[in-house]
Amino acid sequence: MTNKVPIWYKYTLTIEEAAEYFRIGQNRLRQLVADNPDADYVLMIGNRVQIKRKLFEAYIDLATAV
Repeated sequence: MTNKVPIWYKYTLTIEEAAEYFRIGQNRLRQLVADNPDADYVLMIGNRVQIKRKLFEAYIDLATAV
């Protein structure tokens, strides 16, 4: 039995999960991270990128284009 956490409850998302959740392409998300490596919504775990869901939601709320 797997106890999978629903995506909307997760604190951080992988690029793949974030692309699905926010309906933004994986390549575009990777480019946003590359252009803004010190952004509050980016968490690096080793060489793996995690997107902080609530902080990225706040970023999206203020953005006029992504």
